Order: sequence, then structure tokens, then C-alpha cells
Amino acid sequence: MNFGYTRPLYNDTKSEIQLKLLNNRCEMIFKEKHGSPKKRHQLESLLMKMQPGDSITVERMIVLADSFHNLMELLKVCEKDNVRIHFLREGIRSDQLLNIQLKDIMVFILDFQSEIIKQSTTNGMHQAKKQGKQIGRPKKSDDNVKKAISMYHDGCKLIDIKNQTGISKSTLYRYLESETGQ
Repeated sequence: MNFGYTRPLYNDTKSEIQLKLLNNRCEMIFKEKHGSPKKRHQLESLLMKMQPGDSITVERMIVLADSFHNLMELLKVCEKDNVRIHFLREGIRSDQLLNIQLKDIMVFILDFQSEIIKQSTTNGMHQAKKQGKQIGRPKKSDDNVKKAISMYHDGCKLIDIKNQTGISKSTLYRYLESETGQ
């Protein structure tokens, strides 16, 4: 039997992209309700349901695993249980891994690591917003910005402006551009 597995990701929060790809390929799809690496009950249920000869299809590696170590564990479990995993985006199946060239494997691993970073960053930002935390670099004080712009127009050197206001050259120029509407 061919099973599918989905979970919300940073760029597919409702798993819609994944479901489109899996609907015609899988007899049964397990859908995780959250993108967190913890308490993935649907993945546990899927692994418990697997029988020798079954396969799992996922849109890409990050759907199934949250780290390289986690991916390796899942591959070992599935190999032991004689279950094949098909990664659609990467275009590989777990039973083909030994036939893939090292350079291609490295590309898959680098892409996977990049996806892990994007997923964990998005989850972290979402949690911070829920806690009411400000995201991004704090804004400079309006008084310092006004003073820096005034000093610039008075002909002061950029180093003096930075030392007195804490406003860097690039930040000052960004404010000057927005002031003139360029």
C-alpha cells in the first residue's frame, strides 16, 4: 500500500501543495496538524501501520524529517521494515540511494539543511509573535534620526554623526532617501 504524509511547512502552511501532489499517488494520506518537530502523532501512526512492501510518499525530505539525524533514523527504520520512501521533489526513492552519485546526494543534503533552517526560523518567529515579541531589528529613536539628518544637512562628517547619534551611514542614507521620496 502507498501512504502519503503531509505537515504544515513554512511555505505550505495548510499543506495544500503537498496534498495536490499526493492525492492521485496515495491510497491513504496521514495529515499532521502542526509543523513542529515534536509530537508528530500522525507520523507515529503511519509508521505503526506500515507493512513490509508498503511505501511512503512525501513532497520533499523536510516534510518527513526535521534534521539529518532524524532523516537517517527514519530511513533505517523503513529499511528494516522493508518500506520504501519516495521523495517527490528530490525525485528519489530510499531504495535507490546507493545508486545516486555523491555530488547529487550532497545537493539533496544541502537543500534539506536549507529547508530545516527555513522551517525552524518560521516556527520560531511565529512563536515569538504569539508571545507578543517584536520581530526584526529595533527601530532607531526618532530623536536620533532627526538629529542625524540635521547634522548631515549642516555638513557634519559621517563619523561624527555616527558617534553622536548611533546612526550608521547606511541607515542615515536610507532615512534621507525616504525623506526625499526617491
